[in-house]
Amino acid sequence: MQATEGLAAAPFRPKAEVSPLPLRAQPMQFSPMAERLSVSGADAWTVHNEATRLRATGRDVTFLTIGDPDQAAPEVVVEAAVSALRRGRKGYSPYAGLPAVRAAIAARIERRTGRACASANVIVMPGAQAGVFAALQCVAGAGDEVILPEPVYATYPAVISACGARMVNVPLDPARGFHPDLAAMERAITPRTRAIWINTPHNPTGAVFDEEEMNAIAALCRRHDLWLISDEVYEDMAYARAHVSAWSLADMADRTIVVSSLSKSHAIPGFRFGWVAGPAPLVERVTNLVLCMLFGGPPFIQEGVLPALERDLPEVAALRETYRRRSAAFSALLEAAPRCRLRAPEGGMFALLDVRPTGLPSLAFARRLLDEESVAVLPCDAFGPSAAGHVRISLTLPEPELMAAGRKIVAFAARLASEAEDAQPQAESVGGKHSRATIAARD
Repeated sequence: MQATEGLAAAPFRPKAEVSPLPLRAQPMQFSPMAERLSVSGADAWTVHNEATRLRATGRDVTFLTIGDPDQAAPEVVVEAAVSALRRGRKGYSPYAGLPAVRAAIAARIERRTGRACASANVIVMPGAQAGVFAALQCVAGAGDEVILPEPVYATYPAVISACGARMVNVPLDPARGFHPDLAAMERAITPRTRAIWINTPHNPTGAVFDEEEMNAIAALCRRHDLWLISDEVYEDMAYARAHVSAWSLADMADRTIVVSSLSKSHAIPGFRFGWVAGPAPLVERVTNLVLCMLFGGPPFIQEGVLPALERDLPEVAALRETYRRRSAAFSALLEAAPRCRLRAPEGGMFALLDVRPTGLPSLAFARRLLDEESVAVLPCDAFGPSAAGHVRISLTLPEPELMAAGRKIVAFAARLASEAEDAQPQAESVGGKHSRATIAARD
């Protein structure tokens, strides 16, 4: 007999239910800075993202959207990075960068500009993008204004918004070859202006600001007590005229910030290696920011690029010549595109095609080009009003592939022109009937 037999059954007591958490009427909140970052030019990448999706389905798409160099990295850089890894250089590094690397960047700047530059003027950053973000965080804040010639690179507006400042654009007129209007720039200065931010060679237009323009911008900064921030990531890719670094300008040492990298010139964007150069007090403040965000950079990357900082590698001159040649050939080819205008770039790795005469907005043009010719280009409306009606074309393909894509663009433009011509008689006919009907009604 079981031990429980004859005992009264215990009453059933259901387990107490755990009350669910109350439903939130509103989603979790984010910081004002995080919300400001969401206003970047994401629309610029619509066609690129669609092209990426199509390629994933097996479609053969030609990408002329991203500035990712197609050349191999210099062998000496690759070997130096691999060697550093094999020597176990995978630990922490000083926040501002390895001393030898900072010294090499400073010597490079001094060698190229003729102006003194010391290690205390330099901090290593993971690419130029991080460099401009850190610099802006340290010189501009809520209520300040930053003057920025437009068209602008797609991330710039969010970088300015992140620090709470307001972007004030000064148009780079296509009729001027996208070179700055200095009088308009001075008119844009107010008591709230904290900095003028330039980019030369310019992305997306390919304009290379000349010495007279650079000196005039420097004079504005001195006269109005402003910072000059210069993004010079394409400094080794100027081919219409010599690049003029902001660091070379007279009487500007206490207010100039130069941001650059080896990503484009040495075909190593994945290395994420760049720097900020500026007055020592600025570098100290950027170092404090880096301490909070990055805690230094990879030592094997820094040792890998050291040979490229210590001397001018022949691969860099070869890369510049490649883009100069591609630019000239592609510009000549696109002259045959009806109702399109392409101004040969003066530097960098992009060309801007003006498609306004086709009658299509740049996004519609780019979408149809992708649909009909499987060529992806970047609509530029999100880069600023001066770029509206333009598409940016990356020259980062071997010349045979680039020219084949160019011929597809010419064929597409010819088709658009033919469609417009076919539609014209019909529109005139409809307009004529309407006019006759109107006259009859009056009579």
